[in-house]
Amino acid sequence: MENKTITNSTSFTLVSKVKDYFQLIKFTLSFMVVFSTVVSFLIAPNEQFFVREKIISVLLLFVAGMLVTGSANAINQMLEKTSDSLMMRTAKRPVASGRMSMNEAGLFAFITGAAGVFMMWNYFNMESAMVSLFSLFLYGFIYTPLKKVNSISVFVGAIPGALPCLIGWVAAYGNGAISWTGAWVLFGIQFLWQFPHFWAIAWLAHKDYEAAGFKLLPADKGPTRFTAMQSIIYSALMVPVGFLPFVAGISGKISLFIILGCNLWMVYASVLLFIRMDAKSARRVMFSSYFYLMIVLLAMFANRVIQ
Repeated sequence: MENKTITNSTSFTLVSKVKDYFQLIKFTLSFMVVFSTVVSFLIAPNEQFFVREKIISVLLLFVAGMLVTGSANAINQMLEKTSDSLMMRTAKRPVASGRMSMNEAGLFAFITGAAGVFMMWNYFNMESAMVSLFSLFLYGFIYTPLKKVNSISVFVGAIPGALPCLIGWVAAYGNGAISWTGAWVLFGIQFLWQFPHFWAIAWLAHKDYEAAGFKLLPADKGPTRFTAMQSIIYSALMVPVGFLPFVAGISGKISLFIILGCNLWMVYASVLLFIRMDAKSARRVMFSSYFYLMIVLLAMFANRVIQ
């Protein structure tokens, strides 16, 4: 009976520890980031999915991406330990709650980050590894502390937020000559997408963010029409940028119309936020942005131009 109790206790501790690591890497967020990387890898010219070697490459890219992204998120939680403890939605994170020590989180971040960058270098190319390392550094050590200084942090954070597309595209070229045009087109789409997406989240979580000292909305007075107008502006900028995949020969006409429809919907949702100025409208922008990225990337993959 005593041995069974010890076994159950050990199993419970192991499960709890695994859950803590899943929280540390922000698994859902990391998965979304790596999704962008993998689909961008598959959109790149000459990439065929239903080939054994490519399936292996996709799996390796997914693992490497999760390691790098997980490392960045672990660093984020270490630096924001005190801030996270002040917010209801983050107070139960492993570092903020004290379930995981800073040393343990730091060791985890170092090992996963180093392993992820090494995998990118070893299995893909030096360029994708260097961009991965730059993204990790920019998110963990520049964007994270800047969130308490000025709302310019959203602009800075949008750079590592968009780099996964660039990493995936560059990784697709192995050690051959890289065509950077498509990489920057995908980067531009995801870069602009982040502004209405993130400001909608910051709108809904404003009180929590304010209590923690974060300055994330473009207006100092919290959710205002100025913030809503910024969402409209960046959503409108997404419309002409949405033509670039077709113009650059990355994807065809079908995806062009799908992207155009998604962009116009984002403008519409942002305009409604400006008119109504309520949480329901902000939530519409937020959820629309989640679906936007998935639909746009998959549309480009399904309608990609094979060279």
